[in-house]
Amino acid sequence: MLASLNTLVITGIDAMPVKVEIDIQSGLPVFDIVGLAQAALKEARERVKSAIKNNGYQFPNHRIVVNLAPADIKKEGTHFDLPIALGILIASGQVSMSLGYNYYFAGELSLDGSLRQVPGILPMVLALMNLAGEQTIVIPSANSREAGLVTEVRSLASNSLAEICSFLEGQDTLTSVMASGSETYSPPALQPDFGDVRGQEMAKRALQVAAAGMHNILLIGPPGGGKTMLARRLPSILPEMSREEVLETTRIYSVANLLNPDYPLVNTRPFRAPHKNASSASIIGGGRIPRPGEISLAQNGVLFMDEFPEFSRDVLEALRQPLEDKVVTVARAQATSTYPANFSLVASCNPCPCGFYGSDLECHCSPPQIQKYLGRISGPLLDRMDLQVEVPRVNFEQLRGNSNTESSEVIRSKVQEAREIQYRRFSRYKVNLNSEMRSSDVRRFCVLDSESESLLKQAFDKLNMSARGHDRVLKVARTIADLDHSESINMPHLAEALQYRSLDRKYWK
Repeated sequence: MLASLNTLVITGIDAMPVKVEIDIQSGLPVFDIVGLAQAALKEARERVKSAIKNNGYQFPNHRIVVNLAPADIKKEGTHFDLPIALGILIASGQVSMSLGYNYYFAGELSLDGSLRQVPGILPMVLALMNLAGEQTIVIPSANSREAGLVTEVRSLASNSLAEICSFLEGQDTLTSVMASGSETYSPPALQPDFGDVRGQEMAKRALQVAAAGMHNILLIGPPGGGKTMLARRLPSILPEMSREEVLETTRIYSVANLLNPDYPLVNTRPFRAPHKNASSASIIGGGRIPRPGEISLAQNGVLFMDEFPEFSRDVLEALRQPLEDKVVTVARAQATSTYPANFSLVASCNPCPCGFYGSDLECHCSPPQIQKYLGRISGPLLDRMDLQVEVPRVNFEQLRGNSNTESSEVIRSKVQEAREIQYRRFSRYKVNLNSEMRSSDVRRFCVLDSESESLLKQAFDKLNMSARGHDRVLKVARTIADLDHSESINMPHLAEALQYRSLDRKYWK
């Protein structure tokens, strides 16, 4: 006999419908899964067989062929367990199904037939929302809160295979997932505050500019200057996430199986700080089974890369395309996955291997050693850092002084005002923030007066700027003007922006 059910497959951070076809024929006992099924999916055979037997049903002692259509798309994941088990029971005549073709099933089976949480439920529900007609998805109860984030799709939750079989035969009902409300939001995390930072006024100002326009920033200075301390406080001055950003980021974490079942909503700006020994696949994304990397997990938030030159050359050069395009494409022989990568990069490094070059302390590094160390950051990658800020050591008076410094709450309000100005400016364009402006947008929104034009020309020649560096200076100047609530870019705004681009000529000369 033949049975057919619906499920979905994750491709990148999206999902697409898959038809699960089960055919049972007489012959030697064989259980084959075809349709470009990967290794983890083929292991479903043993889980499905044990779950069926342990729930009081008979596993057919015949030839069983499971086809996952379309067959040209790679299938991966344990959520195929449930539709395969149901299909076998329906095809063998042990369970009857009178439901329509608008029902979808997803869930991992344990050996006793209970359903376990699976990753990627939010992308699946969002994909069903875009299909014509009313769609229903049956999921494990552990995924209920995640599915409840999308109210346009009917979601039914169950704890076991036996419950779903009773539902299919009309003997029982399944729990309807209620819309998730404020209970899905995680408790607010205690974030470090900028008010705790002593000194480093220029670095704090640069981070404020970076937050307002979502610019990339490089912090360079000796050990103990506070580079890591400053970077970890950047999320505290970023505006709260919009509903669109929350769902977008949560979808990535759902695919990566990093959601908290009790609070399945990423409602705070991500802060990712990978180790310097991390592989290219873990940072950029990919692997044998493509997964989102750290740059995608930092979506709408901050990626902090401490000891920037210590990362492998492959990792550093692979950052260039995502920093420009805000997406990363992982190409494989059988499939290509695209992940979002719209984040603010904060990189930090020492000026030399010992860390004390250019400071009051004695540096023991030779010029070739310094050049080799800083040379790990290539010119094209350095060109993509909008702001380059020196973070010197803090002196005793600054450290012990009682100077009043602005708190994160005060700085955040200024950043929010600057972003609202940008949202209004770009409301009719395909960009949201100054860092996302294209060359045509730069010419339209970054007009200079004659005096500022002359200053920019001098800096362009003296600093040997590239066309990309020229545009990034204007983008930063536009953000500084927005923080100043200025309609036009004036001389002080441009001068400050140029100040943030001069370090690459001091250290990388």
